Amino acid sequence: MNKLLTQLCVCGALSVAGSAGETRYWTSSEQADFEKANLKKISFRSDGRLMLAPKFQEIFDSSSAYLWALAHDSKGNLFAGGGPGAKVFRISPSGEKKAIAELEGLEVHAIAVDKRDTVFAATSPDGKVYKLAPTGKAEVFYDPKAKYIWAMVFSSAGDMFIATGDEGVIHKVSATGQGSVFFRTEETHARSLAVDAQGNLIVGTEPGGLVLRVNPSGQGFVLYQMAKREVTAVAVAKDGSVYAAGVGNKQPAASLPTPIPPSPSPAPVAPAPAQQRPPVAPPPTLVSMTPSVSGGTDVYQILPEGYPRKVWSHAQDLVYTIGFDSQDRVLLGTGNRGYIYRLAPDNLFWTLLNATSTQVTCLAAVPGGAVFAATANSGKVYEISSQSESEGTIESETFDAGLFSYWGRLAFTGDTNGGRVSITTRSGNWDRPQKNWSPWSAPLDSKGGRIASPSARFLQWKATLSASASGQSPELEKIEAAYLTKNVAPRIEQIEITPPNYRFPPQLLTLTPQQNITLQPLGRKPTAPSLSISSDSGSVTMQFSKGFLGARWAATDENSDTMLHSVHIRGAQETEWKLLKDKVKEKNISWDSTAFPDGEYRLRVTTSDAPSNTREIALSSQMESSPFTIDNTPPKITGLAAARSGDQITVRWKSADLLSVIQQAEYSLDGGEWTVVLPTTRLSDSKEHDYELILAAVPPGEHTIAVRVQDEFENQVTEKAVVQ
Repeated sequence: MNKLLTQLCVCGALSVAGSAGETRYWTSSEQADFEKANLKKISFRSDGRLMLAPKFQEIFDSSSAYLWALAHDSKGNLFAGGGPGAKVFRISPSGEKKAIAELEGLEVHAIAVDKRDTVFAATSPDGKVYKLAPTGKAEVFYDPKAKYIWAMVFSSAGDMFIATGDEGVIHKVSATGQGSVFFRTEETHARSLAVDAQGNLIVGTEPGGLVLRVNPSGQGFVLYQMAKREVTAVAVAKDGSVYAAGVGNKQPAASLPTPIPPSPSPAPVAPAPAQQRPPVAPPPTLVSMTPSVSGGTDVYQILPEGYPRKVWSHAQDLVYTIGFDSQDRVLLGTGNRGYIYRLAPDNLFWTLLNATSTQVTCLAAVPGGAVFAATANSGKVYEISSQSESEGTIESETFDAGLFSYWGRLAFTGDTNGGRVSITTRSGNWDRPQKNWSPWSAPLDSKGGRIASPSARFLQWKATLSASASGQSPELEKIEAAYLTKNVAPRIEQIEITPPNYRFPPQLLTLTPQQNITLQPLGRKPTAPSLSISSDSGSVTMQFSKGFLGARWAATDENSDTMLHSVHIRGAQETEWKLLKDKVKEKNISWDSTAFPDGEYRLRVTTSDAPSNTREIALSSQMESSPFTIDNTPPKITGLAAARSGDQITVRWKSADLLSVIQQAEYSLDGGEWTVVLPTTRLSDSKEHDYELILAAVPPGEHTIAVRVQDEFENQVTEKAVVQ
């Protein structure tokens, strides 16, 4: 057993932050990865292991919409039935295919063969059991007076048992066709039926989702009540374990309508029946053939001691049938994707096969190891061999690296088991690998190797598994492709100068770097780094600090690289940029503007991805801000004068600022509260304004009037006038 070589990098798989200079890995190793792939003659296990599938061959197309029933006799003849049209077909060991009977009714839903190789077929609705002669002549063998016949089995004693609906009754019929009610389930439908080695019946019901054991004397015992509504299939393994599949969410129990009291009448009123059962439509899972049933499927194994344990579950697929292969491994036939699953130890399972039909409705094992599957939409019969395919392929889903990328080494792990595994790749810059991609490369052998496909954004691989000379399948567990995205220069999108006299809060320093990673929950793949992330925050709270000025900017990097910024400043009449701050990690700065003369300035921000790249491939970009003003000089007040006239005081003055708009003027009388004064123009929208203030009812005596003017940079000046 040769081990395939691999070169894995756990750090790459667990990377929490990507960069253009960092090698990344596209890993395919889980069930979810392979469910999205295109598989041909390949099976995969729920833990991600790939193997060659069993040989799966269509042997009969009935031209019917669906086949529900499958049985065989001791001579190797296979019998199938379905509908619409209630036909029964025979497939001989030599391959001859023939419709041997067409019965009255919509469909054949159950077929059973007794020890004398006599074939019986049951129809639904208005179900009857027909006995088929070797010549194909059909005659009614038993009429259970039931709307539906869901299943038939023979006991070791030769008695026939029939599961019916819509009264959920089990009938027992002798070899002569004499029968009667054997057991009442108290459910609407006795939906599925099997018999164990002790002659006990195993019954699945609807709508209560019960799994019942009924002993030969007719005494019933509930083995398990499922959380699902309908037990579509039951089967008994050689070790005595019972397997049961439940589908559909249970609905709240519908209450019977409250009887309406009769109105007074001379005529007597007939008494109402003691109990009424509203008519119930057949279960939609098998009759309507629509995926309307919600809730998926649970499959339980009920051990011989009676302990139930869930062994399989699926949120969408519906199990229609349970069977066993030649090694007594459990097979599940499902819809509405046509998958056949095989259960494995330790809560694992194989996605074994995928039929072209949408539902696998019946499984039947025959002596010699083969298993046959009947399907619906459309009605066909397939043979599942005990031998594996000699070769199969799996074509991966399209991988999107997010950016133009350079491909590195492709490695894979598994066991050849004497066979061969080869992998080939192709690449392109369109997300549909149909046309205009590179051709498939030469195959890589078990040692892996450098990906030969040209650099591009998208990549695909295709693995071919070839069996050994003895027919043993290789196993493939993980495929990993290394890649490096092309470095793209970071982009600065906007620079904003923040309001004056405020600063960004200081960043808290971490003395000890935190070397931590966050792992995803078990069963979930590591999250790939996003390739277009803007780490710019939204709203920011700034702190008041007189004389400070700030700037912030929006910068992104398509490679998710770590960025460093440098900020330069230049006056309007200057020719050279002066460094204001270097190696800025944040996307903002604050600085003390009082160190700069008043005037007009610009900032230039340079952003580099150097922390994530080598010097040779590191890139940067720049942006200049719009002009902004530094103004730390207060405005001037001139011509301040106050004059009294009677009990009125008139105050006049002018204010002017060299760089800024006069934002506000106020006055205070004798140290009282400051009160806003409007300029003579009424609008504070200019660098110069005239003010006139008339104070009425001012008592005699000396008074002091203070005036205060402030510009838009919150620079203030105060003057006073004294009047008698």
